[in-house]
Amino acid sequence: MGGVQVQGVFIGKAEELGGGLCSAMDKRRVEHRLWLWPQGLGGDEQGDPRFHGGPERALHHYPAEHYAYWRRRYPQVAWDAPAFGENLSTLGLTEDHVCIGDLFRWGGALLQVSQPRSPCYRLNRHWTLLDLPREVQDAGRCGWFYRVIKPGFVSYAEPFELVQRSYPGLSVAQALRHYYHYPLERVGLQQLRDCAALSTRWRETAKRRLASHQVEDWSARLGGLPLEGKRA
Repeated sequence: MGGVQVQGVFIGKAEELGGGLCSAMDKRRVEHRLWLWPQGLGGDEQGDPRFHGGPERALHHYPAEHYAYWRRRYPQVAWDAPAFGENLSTLGLTEDHVCIGDLFRWGGALLQVSQPRSPCYRLNRHWTLLDLPREVQDAGRCGWFYRVIKPGFVSYAEPFELVQRSYPGLSVAQALRHYYHYPLERVGLQQLRDCAALSTRWRETAKRRLASHQVEDWSARLGGLPLEGKRA
């Protein structure tokens, strides 16, 4: 793995989208140091804490490399970070290069990759592109989340370095294929279930699929429901 270049750090406030729906996707660039808590970056908010944020989804990382693809796909949109609501944008890491459980040191903090992102309907609400969440999912350009093992100060100027890899056989890209592209393939589901570093939500879903031989309904996440996204 070569050098990683941090392109930007972003935080946002939860705002009304209309109809009682909230989102914190409209994030702003921050160039000063921030404290990274177990719940996420200081000053960052979540539109709906039932489905976003929390200790296993404390920080969203989205590769800057992907924006070339989205510019080709939707040239009418001025794609640039943080268009996908990411907290961290880099060059040098993609889903193929990062594995579940990887430990990274960033400034004074220690992070562990916990799961891929599950794209949701807030993307289509934000960009008025109806099929965008499904396209992100199908393309495997989802980014990933971290849990914070050690809190600390971080900034765009701090190095971002891999310090340990415990599950080299389960990249973020492979986890996305197991979970979305071949969602009932048993060997893949067993690999997800047995990876102790994978988030509880993803492991429990893999266990349910193995037991039921059925895939859960994705329509609420991808398309939204009338009460989805309302703040508790």
